[in-house]
Amino acid sequence: MQQQISVVTLGVADLGRSRRFYGEGFGWSPVFENDEIAFYQMNGLMLGTWRRAALEADMHAGERGLGAFALAHNVGGEAEVVALMARLVAAGGSLLRAADAPGHGGFRGYVADPDGHGWEIAWNPAWTIDAEGHVRFGL
Repeated sequence: MQQQISVVTLGVADLGRSRRFYGEGFGWSPVFENDEIAFYQMNGLMLGTWRRAALEADMHAGERGLGAFALAHNVGGEAEVVALMARLVAAGGSLLRAADAPGHGGFRGYVADPDGHGWEIAWNPAWTIDAEGHVRFGL
């Protein structure tokens, strides 16, 4: 079986508020959008933001509380971590953890999107990012 993720879909309460966060914060533009969903073409996968009630109904999820997770966006240096986190907060996100250097190295902090989805903004000196934005594990 191929190791890959095709789409990550986040349930959102307000699609317009979500578009502002991802558009003004990260600078991303949807490749498709309507009144229910927006898709962003990423480097090798799609990110979808779908009205939460519709996603829960589609999944038959109800009130299960499907678990904690964080998405991550890697950047090229410590200063980029701080700058992007500030831009995300200004675009409607909320600071979860200020940027700092964890014991295992690098530099990271956490911001939540307007619907509470956690984003780790990170720089890891042992991971490379190529011209297409693909992150590679190791040197």
